[in-house]
Amino acid sequence: MFGREVPEAVVAEVPEDAYLLDVREDDEWRSGHVPGAVHIPLGRLGERAGEIPQDRRVYVVCRVGGRSAQAVAALNQAGWDTVNVAGGMRAWEHAGRDMAAESGAEPTVI
Repeated sequence: MFGREVPEAVVAEVPEDAYLLDVREDDEWRSGHVPGAVHIPLGRLGERAGEIPQDRRVYVVCRVGGRSAQAVAALNQAGWDTVNVAGGMRAWEHAGRDMAAESGAEPTVI
């Protein structure tokens, strides 16, 4: 699909202090995201890639893993060290890891 294997980590393997890049759309982000994550929608990744650190591993997440796998493939090809979060925010939510919502309401994954 991407020419070579995309590295993945299960939710439990994502360190608490990880740099987490969320590539979902704005409405998905507002509904529920990981506190401290950086939000750059996949469609804006090319223009905003310079904001992503290249001196540490970056974990990339979307809703279920497809868009983040695309981002990981592109970023790794361009020299970043990125890993796809397997199962995305659905898996994150299912694992009971911390989430927040922009509105202060109960966070959810849409």
